[in-house]
Amino acid sequence: MRELFRQLGQNLKNRQDAVLVTVVASSGSTPRGAGARMLVTNAGRQYGTIGGGAVEYRSEKMAQDVLQKKSSHTEHFRLYRNEVEDLGMICGGSVDVYFQYIPAGDQEVISLADTIEQLFQDGEQSWLITEITEGAGGALGIFGKQRGAVGMELPKEVIDSLDNRPRVLTVNGKAYYCELLVQPGRVYICGGGHVAQELVPVLARVNFRCVILEDRPAFAKPELFPGVEETRLVDFACINDYVTVTENDYICIMTRGHANDRLALAQALKTPACYIGVIGSEKKTAGVFAALKEEGFTDEDLKRVTTPIGLDILAETPAEIAVSIAAQLIKVRAQLAAKK
Repeated sequence: MRELFRQLGQNLKNRQDAVLVTVVASSGSTPRGAGARMLVTNAGRQYGTIGGGAVEYRSEKMAQDVLQKKSSHTEHFRLYRNEVEDLGMICGGSVDVYFQYIPAGDQEVISLADTIEQLFQDGEQSWLITEITEGAGGALGIFGKQRGAVGMELPKEVIDSLDNRPRVLTVNGKAYYCELLVQPGRVYICGGGHVAQELVPVLARVNFRCVILEDRPAFAKPELFPGVEETRLVDFACINDYVTVTENDYICIMTRGHANDRLALAQALKTPACYIGVIGSEKKTAGVFAALKEEGFTDEDLKRVTTPIGLDILAETPAEIAVSIAAQLIKVRAQLAAKK
């Protein structure tokens, strides 16, 4: 989402009309769910995807028509098993896609794109709201936990209904598509070795904000971690003096040795982090746990720790291990969102 709005803002500044194509509702066996987006200009699809296949192909064509007509609307795709000729797909289901025309130089949307970039930098929990009332022309707005409504006035009923799930809300005859824009929380990665260097770009691609914590300057260089938000030089014995971990944050421990793992884990257990994972074998972990028990940590404390870190996919290489960790964090994030 961050990169999509960066490109949208740049296109508008470059005097290019654009269409923001958004899946606002879906059911059945459809390629992508609500919240999938792509940006289309006269040159074709610029960024993003709504799942590929026939729906995306038809949507790209329709977006070109929207650019000519300069009007916004919702298209209802129905994909029935017995009517595969409809869009050439073999699965049942339905997709509602909103085509939002945005004229070149639109200062309100350019300003909104700049605000979205700032929201990502600040990590402020926020939602993107699109008015999709038929015939209304479409409008974009934001609601941030700290800054409130930006870009449009929002009914209290809409604000009170915002949560982690994308949805369409109808209030006073107006329809609003609402989705979480910036998820609160960061992934603090203790150690900047090979696995961390593979992990950060994978996590960044799925909208986790990563911070590397290292005690070696050579392994704390931002260029080693494409997509990293920040790298910090720390003392693993007192990590909590350098960062403030919240209940929305994740901690992944993968330092260069047992001693630093133990120091980092001892610090992590003093935080309300929603996830604490430690890389390493069962033998290594047993030694770390035994040392922590001697320091006064209990079995109940240690139940918070996921180790070995990552889903069990028989990963061996740093890149494979990074995929397994990213998959586990995606699962944890989804489970937490479902509870809220």
